[in-house]
Amino acid sequence: MGDETRIRELLARRVEAMRAGDAEALVADYLPEVVAFTLAPPLRHTAPEVLDPATMRSWFATFDSAVDFEMRDLRVEVGGGVAFCHSLNRVSAVPRGGAEAFQLWFRSTVCLREVDGAWRIAHEHTSTPFHMDGSFSSAVDLTP
Repeated sequence: MGDETRIRELLARRVEAMRAGDAEALVADYLPEVVAFTLAPPLRHTAPEVLDPATMRSWFATFDSAVDFEMRDLRVEVGGGVAFCHSLNRVSAVPRGGAEAFQLWFRSTVCLREVDGAWRIAHEHTSTPFHMDGSFSSAVDLTP
């Protein structure tokens, strides 16, 4: 099986783990020195927080429904034991106490390293664009 196929399978497993609320499976893909730039503050999340499944379980607990998750337009570049991927992702769920689900499309870049024959995530970056009209509000209404 080629490297790109293995990486695509890893990312597909992460989509399923997100839908299943499987915090342990989600953190298992990270390298011990992972750094993540996520949608949530602060500006940088480091290994102790990113590797702790309790962090993901706490996030899942903010919803009254399962999290629906989709990855679209995935591109994978791989060579020399490193890889980067980018995609457009959608998350949707009913917030705790909410009446209906929200939907948010965001951008994702994932950087991986091959360690002992396995692809692991070294860095993850997610973002939403913001309106540059002076309001500086997040453009959470965008869809691909």
